[in-house]
Amino acid sequence: MSPVSKGVVRGALIGLLALGLVVSAVGVWRARGRPLPEPPFDPLAQALASGSRVDNREAPIPSMCYTKTEGVSNPCWTCHTGGVGDNVMDDEALQAEYAFSDVGQTNQWTNLFTDRSAAMADISDGEVLEYIRQDNYTPLRAALLGRPGGFKGWVPDLDLARGFDADGFARDGSGWRAVRYKPFLGTFWPTNGSTDDVFIRLPEPFRRDTEGHPSVEVYRLNLAVLEAAMTVDPALQDVKQGRRRVEPVDERVGGVDLDGDGVLEAGVEEVRGLPSHYVGGAAKVAVRKHYYPVGTEFLHTVRYVDPDAPTLLSMRMKEVRYSRKDEEHQDLRVRSFYQEEREKKLQGRLPVFAGNPELGLVNEFGWRLQGFIEDARGRLRVQTMEEHTFCMGCHTNLGVTVDQTFGFPRKVPGKEGWRHQDLRGIPDVPQAGHAKPEVLTYFERVKGGDEFRANDELLSRFFAGGALDEASVLRAAKGGDRDLAWLVTPSRERALALGRAYMALVREQGFTKGRDTLLAPPRNVLPRVENGSTGLEDAGLIFEDGRLHLAWEPPGPLTGG
Repeated sequence: MSPVSKGVVRGALIGLLALGLVVSAVGVWRARGRPLPEPPFDPLAQALASGSRVDNREAPIPSMCYTKTEGVSNPCWTCHTGGVGDNVMDDEALQAEYAFSDVGQTNQWTNLFTDRSAAMADISDGEVLEYIRQDNYTPLRAALLGRPGGFKGWVPDLDLARGFDADGFARDGSGWRAVRYKPFLGTFWPTNGSTDDVFIRLPEPFRRDTEGHPSVEVYRLNLAVLEAAMTVDPALQDVKQGRRRVEPVDERVGGVDLDGDGVLEAGVEEVRGLPSHYVGGAAKVAVRKHYYPVGTEFLHTVRYVDPDAPTLLSMRMKEVRYSRKDEEHQDLRVRSFYQEEREKKLQGRLPVFAGNPELGLVNEFGWRLQGFIEDARGRLRVQTMEEHTFCMGCHTNLGVTVDQTFGFPRKVPGKEGWRHQDLRGIPDVPQAGHAKPEVLTYFERVKGGDEFRANDELLSRFFAGGALDEASVLRAAKGGDRDLAWLVTPSRERALALGRAYMALVREQGFTKGRDTLLAPPRNVLPRVENGSTGLEDAGLIFEDGRLHLAWEPPGPLTGG
């Protein structure tokens, strides 16, 4: 027998012996009535098994785009709008016409049409509450750090268990800061199934003084400047006219006169115009209106609605979303990217993004996005390539975004905007340039409380008899006796039902067919689209004024953002 043959035989014998030992050990465990030990959980395993497969090449098109408008309901205006500042996507034409690629014409979000009532009936209220109050975030970090061979992507480094101080800074010293903001319209309201929160972190130089020492005051000042830069009303012809109320900051630590009164002092609460540069270790970084500096990071968690939690935020997370700005492009280049995106849409070209699940996907604008989602047992895992692709549409080619983001430009002004998300006390203020409060405007234009007009609870509360009760909605406006939480919080019964619906979806692991939280298949959704008129233009229901920016302050000295 040759040495090679001997080696093969020896290897086979060793393999059989090992298999015998495993079988023997399994037999011992079973004989003793003990459960078999579970192999270590690998959050990347499902993504690796899926490889680079993307069956739905138009996954970036969200399910809401398949809404039946029927010439009466326009939810499209919230995302597709006229040019907003340096975002020249100018895609309001998508309100007037369905303009899908050949692939996109078929609605592949078939979960919308699935009746899960039987699966939901098997889940009790107690089971929902027990499930959503379990922590699946902390184990994710441990699993990624303990993974053999490591993990090359972003590992969650915010210790949520340690919480935040009174100013919203993470107590773990990580540099993350909580942002309180007015959530985007429709799908992002708790009444439609999910709550969420946002955290921001600027790069290390923005958190240090000119000598390289850590400085909370320098960090505050830089964040105040960024807040002013991202919330300035895009309608202003001259940025010097901009005003933004910020938390009290010390101008002296940066040597910059933010309020323009000619004196450097502590306790300044207004930014007038914009300084040319950030301060401290970031003094060489130019301030750009509506652009984040390179290295800016966002952590966004999507959660269940806990009806007994004051903030509605569940402990369990449906998703953990991370984004980082890796590249910065000058204005002309950014405008060319938007033009290229428009051309792709007109030509029906399918989207392609660089990257992979472990490192995240990257768009042309320099943002890297990485996502984690529940596995069938509720553990957070790395999203597959196709699941990642789903995230890219809203953060790449929408006319309403500000540097590809949604949350931070909607931050509550000043100190009250630097704490963990809480809708209580937030008024329904108008969008920039609008006269009426934002939610009221949404209700008027959509004729319902979500894109599909499927939220029966909001319809019964605010559309009794089919007509909008404007007076009731206005109670949440500034000066009213109610707030945003009152407007968009579901009843306890609905919150638990929505939890059941999503738990059923999690167990199916069918996210590539949609991740909408609905209690029953909606009536106002198209299974297939015939390109052409939506009927909205003929009805005079095209709106080019959709904005992320909000008019928090009444007209006068403070109008910014």
